[in-house]
Amino acid sequence: MPEDRDWEAYKVPPTRTPVSERITSVPNPVTFLQTVFNYVVDAPVTFVREWIERQQAKNKFYYYHQKFRRVPDLSECLEGDYLCYFEAEAQWRRDRMVDQEIVEIVRERLGACKQREGPNQFQNCAKEMEQLVQVTKAYQDRYGDLGVHGNARTCLMKQKHRMMEERKAQANPSQ
Repeated sequence: MPEDRDWEAYKVPPTRTPVSERITSVPNPVTFLQTVFNYVVDAPVTFVREWIERQQAKNKFYYYHQKFRRVPDLSECLEGDYLCYFEAEAQWRRDRMVDQEIVEIVRERLGACKQREGPNQFQNCAKEMEQLVQVTKAYQDRYGDLGVHGNARTCLMKQKHRMMEERKAQANPSQ
């Protein structure tokens, strides 16, 4: 390979390529349309959106923390008060869903404890096991044997029958 290269045959490109600016008397229509769009469409929409966000920031509404007022129980409703019946039924359904979630959370805690403790789960997870037994017993006492179509009235009747059985058991301690 020869030592002196032929620079004319292999020209090196310039280090900086100049950008040619076209200067004409007619403005670029794209720039003009972008400016018009910005002032006519984008600016008002942005202003309205920012104003709405400022209003919402003042009044935060957390839909997932909705709190319902407690309504009277079905036993406290007057005869023929169908609105009270409906509200008591809705309250009962919410309470049932909350109790189901409580049972599920306690069950998940027990499962996590069993997973964490491994072979020592029987001695180290006894507290969680006892809590699960108490929670499931309370849930069964209240909602057990109601089935899928259970409602507030059947749950109230079940509680009434259970209370009557407990009174009979207290009255007759020998049996």
